[in-house]
Amino acid sequence: MSSGERQYDVVLVGATGFVGRLTAAHLRRSAGDGARIALAGRSPERLAALRRELDVAWDTLTVDVDDAAALDDLAASTRVIASTVGPYARHGLPLVKACARAGTAYADLTGESTFAARSVAEAHATARDSGARIVHSCGFDSIPSDLGVGLAHAAAGGGPLAEATVQVRAIKGGVSGGTIDSLRQQLLDARTDPSARRVVGDPYALTPGPSRRLPASSRPRGMRLDETSGIWQAPFVMGAYNQQIVQRTSYLGGWSYGELMRYREVVDTTTGLSGRAIAAAVSAATGALVAGLLFPPTRAILDRVLPAPGEGPSTQTRKAGRFTVESDVYPVEGTPTRTRISAPYDPGYDGTAVMLGESALCLALDDLPVGGGVLTPMAAMGEALAVRLRRHRFTVETGPLPIG
Repeated sequence: MSSGERQYDVVLVGATGFVGRLTAAHLRRSAGDGARIALAGRSPERLAALRRELDVAWDTLTVDVDDAAALDDLAASTRVIASTVGPYARHGLPLVKACARAGTAYADLTGESTFAARSVAEAHATARDSGARIVHSCGFDSIPSDLGVGLAHAAAGGGPLAEATVQVRAIKGGVSGGTIDSLRQQLLDARTDPSARRVVGDPYALTPGPSRRLPASSRPRGMRLDETSGIWQAPFVMGAYNQQIVQRTSYLGGWSYGELMRYREVVDTTTGLSGRAIAAAVSAATGALVAGLLFPPTRAILDRVLPAPGEGPSTQTRKAGRFTVESDVYPVEGTPTRTRISAPYDPGYDGTAVMLGESALCLALDDLPVGGGVLTPMAAMGEALAVRLRRHRFTVETGPLPIG
């Protein structure tokens, strides 16, 4: 599709929400004068105010994400739609389907297994036929994990992997209200719907055919000691979802990582007895948050203290944010390899805004492999996205274990 065939290169839907505004600000800095950007949302007044704040001449488009006919028109007008409108299970599928029908690329920030699985089931074939690249999880969920494993796998020779371990070495920043709302909605769906519960718990929920379940003894669980560093590690709260994205990347590459690759995602605490205690506490706290959001009385209390959708931390808190994620792959044959992805940004806000904005620009403007479908960041963009992120204070480096 040449740029002249569509009115816009990128339309940002949900532009006036908290992360939407950050993404719009990043696009203003990064897109360049030649890129044709439009801001879309429900309120024309808020869109106009955002355009004035950004001091841009971009078009503003009033759109209801539940209006299928309007979404068809919107998708047909642009090369790429980037969406921050969640929970995606509630609001996302009509927009995905419109993009799939129109041959329009799409990027979002979902961390919702049930939504991604429905997207695969209901939009993949249409998107494959139209050439639309539908790319979910283009923020902190799940670019560091997906890109990290994919780049390390390529550098290790591209053969089957025995194991992949993603380690969140450092993370500092606020909790996203949108992420909390998505987690809340997914847990409520899983509580009442057995099929949703199976999707949330299945590492292969985003790959077709019978579930390729590892033996229970082979599934990495619980806290662990990193014997190299002596640091205790706890399971990372988004690890189960990120694994689903990584396994889909493997599937889209013909199970290039190997169908029996063991996957683990963990977050560092510290060394010694204190590290072990903190790792145990993090594991327990994650379980307590899930249980609390499921139980109505505690959910009501948590709803009063957790950030609401559209809310976010102060500028000062965000400026102090940072993250480092290391993805280690262990080939069946070959040299263990690591990709380190880090950035001096709050992962859930400023960092995610950069990742979503650069994903949208990559899909719109870069020379990418031909082929549509419901894809992943690694499968759709790979090294092209890494190149873009490096221009915006991201470190993305790959080499034999250990690097640095």
